[in-house]
Amino acid sequence: MAVKIDKKITGYALVNEQEKLDAVAAKNQTSNVVAMGEPLSRPDILVGSTYKIKTPVTEHALYITINDVVMHPDTPQSHRRPFEIFINSKNMDHFQWIVALTRVMSAVFRKGGDVTFLVEELKSVFEPSGGYFKKGGRFVPSLVAEIGEVVEQHLQSIGMLKKVGLDEHQQKLVEEKRTEYFEKHAKAGEEMTAEGFPKGAQLCNKCQTKAAIIMDGCLTCLNCGESKCG
Repeated sequence: MAVKIDKKITGYALVNEQEKLDAVAAKNQTSNVVAMGEPLSRPDILVGSTYKIKTPVTEHALYITINDVVMHPDTPQSHRRPFEIFINSKNMDHFQWIVALTRVMSAVFRKGGDVTFLVEELKSVFEPSGGYFKKGGRFVPSLVAEIGEVVEQHLQSIGMLKKVGLDEHQQKLVEEKRTEYFEKHAKAGEEMTAEGFPKGAQLCNKCQTKAAIIMDGCLTCLNCGESKCG
């Protein structure tokens, strides 16, 4: 294609094909684009676990199966990582979005890399109409969040996530607070839940359990030890 030059030519230079290739290579090296790895291939046999959850928002229980692939088998670096997830239930009300969710999650698992971010993403989903309380007085913001808790439990069981809990000193403090409270109130005939917490306890913002009571002028959780003074 002909190009008309309207300005005076002040200089020129010749560019060969090799120089073009070198310029493209240099640009690629300085770019921040990170290439994703190839998806993991599926072995014929996978090992996994199935978790049963029963919620007030579904008539029937949900069965969540997470299958793992063994990476670097028969080596010191051998470990398991999630490969696919399935959710089965007699309740068909949530069928479409559950199938869509499990397919997307399975695709993320197979892509490799760090998949632990899925836990926080799922647990941060809140039901617009409000969540529900599980056995023990623990609040769950949505069914999706409970699926996230199952994924978290599974990742902890295979060593991809560290289980968060109270250390020895924190546990001792919680036990002391429980004993102190029961000595003052349990003998007075105050009703307790099946889990051993006062029925009038408030919801703890840290562990999402109805176990927070007023002690010494401070709102103290008898489950995790969280304390806040007004």
